[in-house]
Amino acid sequence: MHYSFIIAFVVYMLAMIGLGWFVSRRNKGGEDFLLGGRSLPLLLTMGTTVATMVGTGSSMGAVGFAYDNGWGGTLYGLGGAVGILLLAWIFAPMRKLRFMTMSEEISYYVGANVLIKNLIAVIIFVACIGWLGAHIIGGGMYLAWLTGMDIQWAKVLLAASFTIYVVIGGYTAVVWTDSIQALLLFTGFILMAIFSVMAVGGWDAMLAAQPAENVSWLALDKLGLLPAISLSVAILVGILATPSFRQRIYSGSNVTSIRRSFVLCGLLYLGFSIIPAIIGMTAFASGGDLENASFAFPHMALNVLPLGLGLLIIIAGISATLSSASSDAIAAVSVVLRDLHSMATGRMPEAKNVVWLSRAALIITIGIALGFALTSNDIITYITGMISILMSGLCVCGLLGRFWQRYNWQGALATLVAGTVTATVVSLSPEWTALFGNPVIPSLLIAAISGVLVTLLTPACTVTPEQALERLSEERGRMEHQAPAVVLSAKPERSS
Repeated sequence: MHYSFIIAFVVYMLAMIGLGWFVSRRNKGGEDFLLGGRSLPLLLTMGTTVATMVGTGSSMGAVGFAYDNGWGGTLYGLGGAVGILLLAWIFAPMRKLRFMTMSEEISYYVGANVLIKNLIAVIIFVACIGWLGAHIIGGGMYLAWLTGMDIQWAKVLLAASFTIYVVIGGYTAVVWTDSIQALLLFTGFILMAIFSVMAVGGWDAMLAAQPAENVSWLALDKLGLLPAISLSVAILVGILATPSFRQRIYSGSNVTSIRRSFVLCGLLYLGFSIIPAIIGMTAFASGGDLENASFAFPHMALNVLPLGLGLLIIIAGISATLSSASSDAIAAVSVVLRDLHSMATGRMPEAKNVVWLSRAALIITIGIALGFALTSNDIITYITGMISILMSGLCVCGLLGRFWQRYNWQGALATLVAGTVTATVVSLSPEWTALFGNPVIPSLLIAAISGVLVTLLTPACTVTPEQALERLSEERGRMEHQAPAVVLSAKPERSS
């Protein structure tokens, strides 16, 4: 199995690299490399979104969580499904304004304030590093388990694998390879769930092998209501605030196409949420005494499935890691080129330099993420901790900016600081962590209250939305072949 997997993995990666090169041949400039020309149709948007959602958390993380907590493994999928549906309703209209990064979008809400744009750019870049690290951890665990190599070297190999086709083809390569991987993911996971249930003697046998509290509704008897809600909310916040999902909005062909693709993704993911739980529970029922629950997924593929199907399942698991990692990598580099470059140098990169600068930034960004990934092997704790500390404030900023006309840069700053400080304090308190499960709920609440109070106590923003949009569009136009027309009438409405 080990040698067969190595051969299959090499063939698979060569195919992804070839596909990435083939579909990206028409890339003409920076906007093509970073956003696919802003013309992705519904099916490609849907394919890349589904592949990104069914990522490392759903394969290694959620399956491992279900191994320990039964039906609690569905919480990841429930939070993700609600998150993508909210994203479709709330933020899809921002496609009209031609933003390139999430930092642009949030700064627009507060008068295109430079401080907020730069601060959020830094937060987004660090968050992308965190997500990349989680994917490298998950993929490294797969490779180490399957090949027997040292896990640190497995992480290095995994990172190098997706770096190649992202550097070659940019965003176009990402969305096409994601879409192919999405088909493989759904096929592989569903087949694995079916065969795993059969391998342990059927549905009733799987349930009978679980501790009683694990088969309660959503395993609430095991987890507790508040920690269960916290886990789902953490995943929901991750989707609302993760830059790679905003990239799907900015790169889509139009608002209607984006919304339809997100709704379809949400419904598919809602149905999919039960699959990781079934796989994790069958792994527990098979009698596997695993030291690390994160190995539940490859344990089932190696021990209960025929060789050919096992290879397909393992490649599907690797696809989950690769699709999510490549998406977060390209989102991070968009921030580097659009925001961090101007913050560091005082000017936007010239259009002719954007592609090679993007490739260099990709290599550096993935290298940094790999460095952090070499220090951890706990995926769920890694993801939920990073979301709470870095992204709760970012999520609140987007929501307040989208729906509250009075929001200003002082309120946004208070939101970001309060969210991070609260999450950090709760994380350091064993009592609070035990109560909430993770810091996301108190972080969201304190961030929102702080943002509202500071906004009410400080002067209103004097820059109109039209002026903010014009300022951002003019700045962005310097790194494009032609500055886009500024359509002031396209401003989505916000309620006060």
